[in-house]
Amino acid sequence: MANLRLISVKEYHKMAETGIFHPEERLELIAGQIIKMSAKGMVTERSRSTAHESAIIRTERLLRQRLGDKVLLRIQSPVQLDDYSEPEPDISVVKPNPLDYEDHHPNASEVFLVIEIADSSLKYDREIKAMAYSKSGIIEYWILDINGRKLYMYRLPSPDGYRSESIFAEDVTISPLAFGDCAIVIRELLVKI
Repeated sequence: MANLRLISVKEYHKMAETGIFHPEERLELIAGQIIKMSAKGMVTERSRSTAHESAIIRTERLLRQRLGDKVLLRIQSPVQLDDYSEPEPDISVVKPNPLDYEDHHPNASEVFLVIEIADSSLKYDREIKAMAYSKSGIIEYWILDINGRKLYMYRLPSPDGYRSESIFAEDVTISPLAFGDCAIVIRELLVKI
C-alpha cells in the first residue's frame, strides 16, 4: 500500500476531460482509486438489472411524492465527499440549489441522504462505500438489498465508520433522519413478488 498513488477529484476530472475514459464507461472515484462500476442495465442476469432499475424508479417516485420541493433528487449522479472521493450513488437526496448544482457536485454538507440499491454490490456498499460516506460526514446512508428484501440504515457518521447500523425487514416503516414525517414501508421500495 505504501506505493499506491491516489488520484484526486481534480485529477480525475482532468482525465475525463482529456478523453482517457470511454464515454460509456461507468466509473467512480473512491478513496483516490478509480472503481469500475457495472454498466447501467448490464448485469449478468437481466432480471437482476431490471429489479435494480425498478427499485431506483420506485424509490425516486416515492421520495418525490412525499418530499416534493423540500429536496432535489439526483439519480446516479456524483457527490463529492472530499478531495479523493466522488461516488455516484443510485439516489442522493440533497438540499435544493438555485443552479441545480450546475457549478459543483453536492458535498456532504448538502446531502440529506444517500441510497444505494444493492443486488450484486451489497458487500462493497456495506464496507467500502459506507466507510467513504461516513468519513465525509454523510449523515444518513441506506442500502436497499433487493435480493434479501431488507434495508440497511447507517447513521452517526465518524472517521472510523458509522456508529449506528440497523437492518430492517421489508414490513418495517422507516423515515429519513431529516424528514421524520416521511413514513416509508420498505416493501414500497422493492419489486413486487
